[in-house]
Amino acid sequence: MEIIKTVTIDYHHYLSATEIATIEHEASIMETREAAGIEALKVVQDNRGWVSDESLYAIADLLSMNVAELEGVATFYNLIYRHPVGQNVIHICDSVSCHLTGYNQVLAAIKTHLNIEYGQTTSDKKFTLLSNVCLGGCDKAPVMMIGKAHYYHLTPTSVVDILTKLSEQNVKLEEMSDE
Repeated sequence: MEIIKTVTIDYHHYLSATEIATIEHEASIMETREAAGIEALKVVQDNRGWVSDESLYAIADLLSMNVAELEGVATFYNLIYRHPVGQNVIHICDSVSCHLTGYNQVLAAIKTHLNIEYGQTTSDKKFTLLSNVCLGGCDKAPVMMIGKAHYYHLTPTSVVDILTKLSEQNVKLEEMSDE
């Protein structure tokens, strides 16, 4: 007979008081506690940088919801990170519009400059490179997003300039956005 181990995490011992209070607030303004799942994931990610398995179990416990349902929410949204990421996550749009306007050259410049591939993080933990199906800037393609900042009409030179400035200044890119 095979024994199946279960994982039980009491959210009181895992989530911070601030995280619990913020998640409880979100749950209080939703129709159901489960509806606060995505917001709860964002709260934990904002505080920890990503959502670990333990965080996921703790959130599910707090919201009294099925872990598999919450995992489905977490893996559906590409802005919820289920693995550690760098200080700045680069989302480069790989839509048709971006492909037609220089995506391949911009992507090659990023990969060469940072010496990483999709899904990888630089050794200094400053950058993680991810693809994104659409960033909503088709008329300004190619596009990338870092943090909450969007960058439009990218070229291999402009993208390297952005990454170099960020690396040299050691600041979040939201502060450098030219929106």
